[in-house]
Amino acid sequence: MASTVSIGYGQLLRTRGAWTFLLPGFAARQPFAMLTLSIVLLVQHTTGSYGAAGAAAAVTGVSMALFAPYSGRLADRYGQRAVLVPGVLLHAVAGLTLTGLALADAPLWALFAAAVPTGASVPQIGPMVRARWAVKLKGSPLLTTAAAFESVTDELTFVVGPLLATALCTTVNPAAGLLTEASLTLLGGLLFAARKSTQPQPAATGHARVEHASALRVPGVRVLIVTFLGIGSVFGGMQVSLAAFTESIGEPGLNGVLYGTFAAGNMLSGLVCGAIAWKTAPRHRLVAGYAALALTASGLWAAHSVLVLAGLGLLVGMCIAPALITGYTLVESLVPAGARTEAFTWLTGAVALGQAAAVTVAGQLEDRFWGGAGFLVPMGGTLLALATLLALRSRLVARPRGRTVARGVGHRVPLTVD
Repeated sequence: MASTVSIGYGQLLRTRGAWTFLLPGFAARQPFAMLTLSIVLLVQHTTGSYGAAGAAAAVTGVSMALFAPYSGRLADRYGQRAVLVPGVLLHAVAGLTLTGLALADAPLWALFAAAVPTGASVPQIGPMVRARWAVKLKGSPLLTTAAAFESVTDELTFVVGPLLATALCTTVNPAAGLLTEASLTLLGGLLFAARKSTQPQPAATGHARVEHASALRVPGVRVLIVTFLGIGSVFGGMQVSLAAFTESIGEPGLNGVLYGTFAAGNMLSGLVCGAIAWKTAPRHRLVAGYAALALTASGLWAAHSVLVLAGLGLLVGMCIAPALITGYTLVESLVPAGARTEAFTWLTGAVALGQAAAVTVAGQLEDRFWGGAGFLVPMGGTLLALATLLALRSRLVARPRGRTVARGVGHRVPLTVD
């Protein structure tokens, strides 16, 4: 049961100091949505192979998913700025190296070698912004609104980013997209890192001796990772299958329209979700929302007309945002403050990993079977994740946390001593 309240996005955006990290944060996360497509367009241009281009982009995505949690853990321990500054410098160098190798017609293995550090050094701006919200709004009902706002912001970047990358690569130069991505990441990342006053307190500062445990040791985080892998399977499966379906009916231009409808459903439900004061516990909301996602995704493979597919795509998109928002909201209650950035990066990485796996599997299904067979991937991914969620939902309840020892005195929150 839920009721609408007068407080919402207006009050959220009036939070003191919010704009000081929101604006540079938006600029810094925008390039992330440009990266995959920029690599695909550049490598396809230089090699003439979509297979090689997709493989290079997949290496980047998998590398990002594997290294993102480690980056988040370092940010929790030493501070976001300490991780961001060297990270964006490395990313810019790696991106420029990958661009140069592609333009020099380097062998595919060399592109893969450059793609690994390019993906590993992608700055985790979204999780860092969410971690700052968690500090600003600790214990506030606006936390759900903040999670919704971030979900909509992410979705907006994935609408604008690919359009910008395509325009640069097709009208300026095939390398322009990746060069712009590297430049914007460097500039936006440094500006975001400069906002030190709003970053969470690093766990390694002060005189308190605090045991820093990985967020992965929290049982609820592991359950959320599985559910977010299922969400990633929807994104990846939809990208490949919509393109294959529209090509099979001789209307490839409709691909953008159908995916735009899917993204619009995601953004719309995210806005609505953040404007509601939920009385139902987040754990129950996640189960109910995920069941709706699995149900709607299970009907995609049977759609044989553009209108039916557009309607189902809209519904699937509308079911994704509540699941994402509720999952990110649960992190605040499940994970200690000193490990939240890491937890957020595990979830973000899970979506990326699920997406990369889904793109690969869906592509194989489309090549070997009928146009639209790739829609079986979102169905299978969400059903498996839902079964895991139902079986382990009790782990999404926060347990009392142990006491932290600081100078021999037990405190839940360590005190800094001058």
